[in-house]
Amino acid sequence: MGKGEALSDGVVKKIILSYTYVAIWIFLSFTVIVYNKYILDRKLYNWPFPISLTMIHMAFCSSLAFTAVRVFKLVEPAALSRRVYLTSVVPIGALYSLSLWLSNSAYIYLSVSFIQMLKALMPVAVYSIGILFKKDSYKNNTMLNMLAISIGVAIAAYGEAKYDSWGVFLQLGAVVFEATRLVMIQILLTSKGINLNPITSLYYVAPSCFVFLSIPWIFVEYPILKQKSDFHFDFVIFGTNSLCAFALNLAVFLLVGKTSALTMNVAGVVKDWLLIAFSWSVIKDTVTPVNLIGYGLAFLGVAYYNHLKLQALKAKEAQKKAQSADEEAGKLLEEREGEGNGRKGDSQA
Repeated sequence: MGKGEALSDGVVKKIILSYTYVAIWIFLSFTVIVYNKYILDRKLYNWPFPISLTMIHMAFCSSLAFTAVRVFKLVEPAALSRRVYLTSVVPIGALYSLSLWLSNSAYIYLSVSFIQMLKALMPVAVYSIGILFKKDSYKNNTMLNMLAISIGVAIAAYGEAKYDSWGVFLQLGAVVFEATRLVMIQILLTSKGINLNPITSLYYVAPSCFVFLSIPWIFVEYPILKQKSDFHFDFVIFGTNSLCAFALNLAVFLLVGKTSALTMNVAGVVKDWLLIAFSWSVIKDTVTPVNLIGYGLAFLGVAYYNHLKLQALKAKEAQKKAQSADEEAGKLLEEREGEGNGRKGDSQA
């Protein structure tokens, strides 16, 4: 009875911890999205400089990551050669900088709720780009599921009260670049056995992001900022905003490391609904019934996609266990045969 109770307590503790990791990630992701919207929106803080904001994030994250790796030595740097860094990390940094730049730019033109609806296209982009780079195989059922998600998002866009074509273009561009980045991580890093945690990821990727972003910043935002003589850098606003962005990266590692990437995908759907509700009730963004019908259809498609991924993961784990059991049985059989041959040799002697 005592053993059963101990096991039960262990399971309950594990469930509570998992929900805690999910809650922390949802809270931080929610906070960063709303905070960025507040800073960039012309009707709120009125600082519509997405490249500058992203560069501030990258500079802050680079500094903290460098301090953690080189000064306090909290984590060991990965063994990356110059060639691997230039051919793998730098392209990923370029894609990440474009994704962040365009996604932050979209907050100037679109509501928080509509952006979350457009983000439902992420599985479609990842799957399509995965097929293009031969990391995924084409399946009719999966493609039909992707089509359903796309139709749902199209309906949501049709029902958007404050539709802005340029904002939609920016957000869709961000989705494409982010999906490409995720696929490239698999191709360039994971396939080579290189796994980076969030601190080492920021240590290597954030500086390259900063450099890539500085190129358009010089031509697009620097001339305007130079003319704004009334601007004073608000250390409280930008400092806390950057700290939230850094904490979110750590929360991703905590969530994926202690649960799974699939858990984060499911939690992401919950976060999207919370953001839509917040956008409607607090920010007073207009959310139409057509919006909700379209996103509801896309949500069902994403939920089914996550279900298929879960089934595939379970099948893979079962296959690994069966293979491990077969190997153990084979070793045991070899040992018995060896013992039998040894005894036979002794009797003949």
